[in-house]
Amino acid sequence: MNNVRNNLGKIAFGCALLCSANALAEGVSITFKNSSKWEIHHLFLSTTKEKEWGPEQLGKDQVIGTGDTFTLTDIDPGKYDMKLVDEDEDECILTGVKLASDQVVEITDKDLIACQSETEEASEE
Repeated sequence: MNNVRNNLGKIAFGCALLCSANALAEGVSITFKNSSKWEIHHLFLSTTKEKEWGPEQLGKDQVIGTGDTFTLTDIDPGKYDMKLVDEDEDECILTGVKLASDQVVEITDKDLIACQSETEEASEE
């Protein structure tokens, strides 16, 4: 009887480890909240290790309007670069954003203007 209990305990412990590993392997979500006065017309993601941008995340003819949100789900945890392009075709590139759990990235006028300036300076170098 003790052997059965021990084996059931080992199985339960193994299942707990496996279930935890599966939970960690699941992707996270990131919500973009547009609190700026500009619509976001394009959104690209890539891991920091990649040299090329991934596909357009908003899809055809979709925008993140002022006051709206957009959520990407099932993203592998890690560090990402993000490129936002507003209605005026101004680009904002955020680098090294760590995604470890579900989170919200709020886009404000101040942040967007500062990011666009930094992006323009970096592209001139």
